[in-house]
Amino acid sequence: MQRWQMTERLIPRDLSAHPRAYAPDYKTSVSRSPNQPLLSFPTTQTEITGPTFGHDMIGQHDNNLILNFTGQPAIGERIIVHGRLMDEYARPLPGCLIEVWQANAGGRYRHKKDGYLAPLDPNFGGCGRTITDADGRYEFLTVRPGAYPWPNRANDWRPMHIHFSVFGHSFGQRLITQMYFEGDPLIARCPIVKTIEDQTQIDRLVAPLDMTMAQPLDCLAYKFDIVLRGRTQTRFENRPEGM
Repeated sequence: MQRWQMTERLIPRDLSAHPRAYAPDYKTSVSRSPNQPLLSFPTTQTEITGPTFGHDMIGQHDNNLILNFTGQPAIGERIIVHGRLMDEYARPLPGCLIEVWQANAGGRYRHKKDGYLAPLDPNFGGCGRTITDADGRYEFLTVRPGAYPWPNRANDWRPMHIHFSVFGHSFGQRLITQMYFEGDPLIARCPIVKTIEDQTQIDRLVAPLDMTMAQPLDCLAYKFDIVLRGRTQTRFENRPEGM
């Protein structure tokens, strides 16, 4: 990758498009939200030019969560999750690392602090990774994650969801988000989702059923496109207009 003399700064975050940091119905946000004004630091060369995050460390089955833990098939409803990674002008973003993690079909994570009564699937690790292709496309084969209760209020449940982490080509290009499933009635009841005040922004987190990618007698598919900011955010290789 060619190094550039920095001539532009990263675009500041549009905080109006982010969830509220302080939301009393989401109990842990009360202690974790900042109680002092936010500070903004100037962009440096490090944020714009590097480093990369293991983009060439992709195994053969890393995007197949059904097989990539033990080689034996995981239990649950098989689904394909796919989409495109794009900038704000709908241009594809190739060569970006996307990582996912999720609960198993019963709604339990493979984590020592997850005490939910649902059983662990011995063949499901719950995480995967892939690189976007030349058209910015990605694809994962996995099982539909289960909903699960969490100790927030008396009877709160998280909707079925998959966590996404997107790495671009520098520290300044990172997105962590969640994907929900079309038709899940728990989405509207979730205190975490309710920290997002604009319904159109919530809708962007809900993946619609995509029967054009569903495999007959095998699995359904859900399409989740991810749009990042583009034009002036950063420089990449020989294109001064950004990623």
